Amino acid sequence: QVQLQEAGPGLVKPSQTVSLTCTASGGSITTGYYYWSWIHQPPGEGLEWMGAIDTFGHTFYSPSLQSRTSISRDTSKNQFTLQLNSVTPEDTGVYYCYVQRFADYWGQGTQVTVSS
Repeated sequence: QVQLQEAGPGLVKPSQTVSLTCTASGGSITTGYYYWSWIHQPPGEGLEWMGAIDTFGHTFYSPSLQSRTSISRDTSKNQFTLQLNSVTPEDTGVYYCYVQRFADYWGQGTQVTVSS
């Protein structure tokens, strides 16, 4: 069973870059063929898929976020990272990492607040 754990800074200022890391356990991010995703939930709104990195390291992004988003991974730590540039208050919310690997696996989410 896969377990996912997000980590992030919590509070960031507008125009800054936020970096979030997801650590996976119970399964390697380099085996099988899966998409390891980042999902954003703004306050009171639904889920927004931001992007993913697959088992081979190929990245995929939401068109609306592609210009500001980068996903990378550290296979030695079994982690994948989201970098979101030029943040605005609209980027506030809970960020989840997710993978569908025989079942749906979600992290518990990490709150990011963009405020000056």
